[in-house]
Amino acid sequence: MSINANDIKTLREKTGAGMMDCKKALTEAAGDAAAAEKLLKEWGLAGVEKRAGRATNEGRVFLKETESKIAMIEIACETDFVARNEDFIKAGQKVADLAFDGDIAAANDKLEGMVKDIASVIKENITLRRVALVKAKAGEWLHSYVHGEGKIGVVVTAKADKAEAWKNAAVTGFVHDVALHIAAFRPMFLDQSQVAADYIAEQKGIFEKQIEGDEKMKGKPANVVEGIVKGKIQKLMADICLMDQGFVKDEKQKVSKVMADLAKAAGVELSITGFVAFRVGQE
Repeated sequence: MSINANDIKTLREKTGAGMMDCKKALTEAAGDAAAAEKLLKEWGLAGVEKRAGRATNEGRVFLKETESKIAMIEIACETDFVARNEDFIKAGQKVADLAFDGDIAAANDKLEGMVKDIASVIKENITLRRVALVKAKAGEWLHSYVHGEGKIGVVVTAKADKAEAWKNAAVTGFVHDVALHIAAFRPMFLDQSQVAADYIAEQKGIFEKQIEGDEKMKGKPANVVEGIVKGKIQKLMADICLMDQGFVKDEKQKVSKVMADLAKAAGVELSITGFVAFRVGQE
């Protein structure tokens, strides 16, 4: 008999079982939703919804990429055991493949449906946490890095004024090192231009209050206080902005300085135009 797609969807939402399992159950139950639900329970496929409240602090980052496009997703699960499970890894890669092939830049019903299917098979709370789709524009080069069995995923977008720059091992090696740097130092922003003015103003206000409550700062001239606050803001920028951070291979030099020196030596104009970083279980 023909099974209505809406009935399959309703049964799936109620039981958490996979789409094809719901269709099979409805077919065997001659379209009777209650009987189909009972069948799914008997088959051990219903019950994903009971696991939905469990914490998902483990997981894995998956990638699919070409020279001009990279899809990166994070699928979260409850245990490290599942994150290393071969079936979980194969299924997760299929989700990344679909995001890549379909130019999908955010979670949608199709991707989440695939993840729910994984959960129904593995019997653990598994969720699609994040999706990113990065495409290279003219003059740009994409580079990815995955660390620690998929615990961290980074995509870096670099730009040069000459195509031959990407044949220079020093240039491509630097972009790879930037990806390693991002994984290690966790910058929040590319550079200070990306930091919202209200965020800086908020931090400035916090620093001023801290100084105001410091007995050692009582009676200090306004220009001295202003200088201290400015210094604290500069230090904050060095902590959260990639270009202002000390480079992973030479922390005495800023990333921006290392890049400028390399670009000069290579005879190209070089810049990092963006990055995306996923760290499993963390925003």
